[in-house]
Amino acid sequence: MAKLTVSGFLCLLIFVALLIQLSNAAYNVVSFGAKPDGKADATQPFLKAWASACSSARPSTIYVPKGRFLLKATVFRGPCKSRITVQIDGTLVAPLDYRALGNSGYWILFIQVNDVTVYGGTLDAKGAGFWACRKSGKTCPVGARSITFNWANNIVISGLTSINSQLSHLVINSCNNVVVRNVKLFAPDQSPNTDGIHVQTSTVVTIEGSTLQTGDDCISIGPGTKNLLINNIKCGPGHGVSIGSLGKEVNEAGVQDVTVRNAVFSGSDNGVRIKSWARPSNGFVRNILFENIVMNNVENPIIIDQNYCPNNQGCPTQSSGVKISGVTYRNIKGTSATPEAVTFDCSPTTPCRGIRLEDIKLTYMNKAATASCKNIGGSSTGILVPGSCL
Repeated sequence: MAKLTVSGFLCLLIFVALLIQLSNAAYNVVSFGAKPDGKADATQPFLKAWASACSSARPSTIYVPKGRFLLKATVFRGPCKSRITVQIDGTLVAPLDYRALGNSGYWILFIQVNDVTVYGGTLDAKGAGFWACRKSGKTCPVGARSITFNWANNIVISGLTSINSQLSHLVINSCNNVVVRNVKLFAPDQSPNTDGIHVQTSTVVTIEGSTLQTGDDCISIGPGTKNLLINNIKCGPGHGVSIGSLGKEVNEAGVQDVTVRNAVFSGSDNGVRIKSWARPSNGFVRNILFENIVMNNVENPIIIDQNYCPNNQGCPTQSSGVKISGVTYRNIKGTSATPEAVTFDCSPTTPCRGIRLEDIKLTYMNKAATASCKNIGGSSTGILVPGSCL
């Protein structure tokens, strides 16, 4: 059998590279008329590039070069014929006038798409004007989430930076098989409802290697979430990682099979939280693991709150029907910003069951913090500071 020479091998590599290049269609938004000046409306050029990629039978790349591109509310709709990669080297900028995004609830929306990768880039939603409107008490639009995926499958979001979202930075809704990797989401700690990532009605979602500094939950986990892995994140400021709030409706899908591990919380209002409305519900939370977590000056490092009733409206004298069971807290260490580091305030009519504490060490002002338990059953093992109240 003839041996392949070095030069022959190099020729083969070049041939394979050319085949790969030829097999992928590429669409530069500038060639469709987008201008990288941050002033000219690039919405239609982006949509034309998407239409070309979406109709291509070959895998496609939509390329956004360096520069600033002004986008109004934009919908990238599928289904498409083949895989699409959106490579962003520049910055997508929302209109400075927050009213320009209207009441749609979104800024950038991907809907009914499969096999889409969004790689790199920055989203600048210019949310300060909207936050000011909210704080002033004036009549304001509903607000826009920066980037949303609805009814999407096999999605990768990697290396994206999002700043100053009006509302949530990234929403994953009714999706399957999603990977969010190495994203950075920033909003001031007093900006209202600027959750980092919100996941709901979705299965097999992984969030890893990300930095989340927001004015609300770093990650919020809504009804119908199943098989969610959160790994190696940094959270704070913000309201921590929250399952809920759940149980606002009587008929509501549950949350199950969630793991949060290798996380660092710094200066956040909460660490790991489960929250439900004090109202009747057939919802549930089960098979949850929080492990290998560091708390740095966190106000409520470990908390279950089943008596959520903002402004005492719609739920006084009621209790939560959400069934919380099978929750493990393992190897959680660090400092609490308040004397009480562990708070389990469960429902009197639907007590928490199967709660497990393993190797917890949380201090307050260089002393052991305290813990409180209501309507809860479970077990504990290993080093426990504060001592278990289970």
